[in-house]
Amino acid sequence: MSALQQAARVYRAMTRSDLPAAHGLSAQLNWPHRLEDWELLHRLFKGFVVRDGERLIGTAFACPQGAFATIGLVVVSPDYQGQGIGRQLMELALEACQPATAILNASAAGAPLYLSQGFIEFGTIEQRQGPARSVTLEPLAAGEHGRSLNAQDEARQLALALANAGSGLDRSAIFAHLHGTIEHSAGIECNAQLQAFALLRRAGRGHCIGPVIAQSTGQARHLIATLLARIPGQFVRIDVPQSSGLGEWLTRAGLEPVDRVTQMALGTPPQATGGVHQFALVSQAMG
Repeated sequence: MSALQQAARVYRAMTRSDLPAAHGLSAQLNWPHRLEDWELLHRLFKGFVVRDGERLIGTAFACPQGAFATIGLVVVSPDYQGQGIGRQLMELALEACQPATAILNASAAGAPLYLSQGFIEFGTIEQRQGPARSVTLEPLAAGEHGRSLNAQDEARQLALALANAGSGLDRSAIFAHLHGTIEHSAGIECNAQLQAFALLRRAGRGHCIGPVIAQSTGQARHLIATLLARIPGQFVRIDVPQSSGLGEWLTRAGLEPVDRVTQMALGTPPQATGGVHQFALVSQAMG
C-alpha cells in the first residue's frame, strides 16, 4: 500500500454523524447491534473512528467507570485488517481510559493484539442466546421474596449500589442512560432490603438480560427465570462468566452457548465486594 493511501486515513473522535456508517460496519461483520445500540454507546463512551477518504473503516470505544474503564467495539473493516489499524485505534482508546485501569472482553482474533499491549487474562465470558423457554422458578431462602422494580422505585438506587459492588465498576453513568432500554426489572428483597436484581432490555436481535447481580446462583436463576417468563419464545441473549455456575441451567432454559470471549485487564482486574457477584454482564462492551 502506498504512503499516499496511508496518509488519506484520518483518526478522530466519533461524532453522531458517524453512527450510520459504524452500524453498517458492524452489520457487515454480522454483529447484532442495532443503530439504537450504537447511539447508546455513543452517549456513554468516548468513541473513535478511522476513515479512508469518505469511508469509515474502523471504530473503538472507551468508557470510564470509576477506577476502571471498559474498551469495546474495536472494529476494523475486513478489507483493511492486518494493516495496524486496530492497534492505532486501541492506542487512542487506551489514552482515553487514563488514569483508569483498562479492561475488555477479547475475541479469539483480538486477543493476540491485547496480549502484546500488556493485557492479562482473568476470566472467560460465555455468550448464550436462543428463544426464551419457561423454567421453574428457583425457590428462595426463608424471608426472601421476589418483586418487580419500576422506574420510580427507590430500590433502583439500591440496585445501582449492588451493580457497583458486584462488578467492581462505577455504574452511575451507564445506569443513568439504560432506563430507556429497560423493559422489566426483577429484584429479590429480604427484610425490605434489596439483595439482588436483574434487568431485561431491548438490544441486538431481540432482548438482553443483564446485568444480573446476586448473592448466589440460586438467586441468579430465580431472577433470570422471572424475566424469561416475560418473553416466552422470544429471542434473548445473556453474557455470563464461565465460572458463574449457570451454564447447565441456562442450556435447559434454551440459552445455548454460541461464543466465548476472554476477560482482560491492563493491570489488576476489578473485584466484587459486599457479598454480591455479577452473574451476567450489562454487555460485552460495557462489562
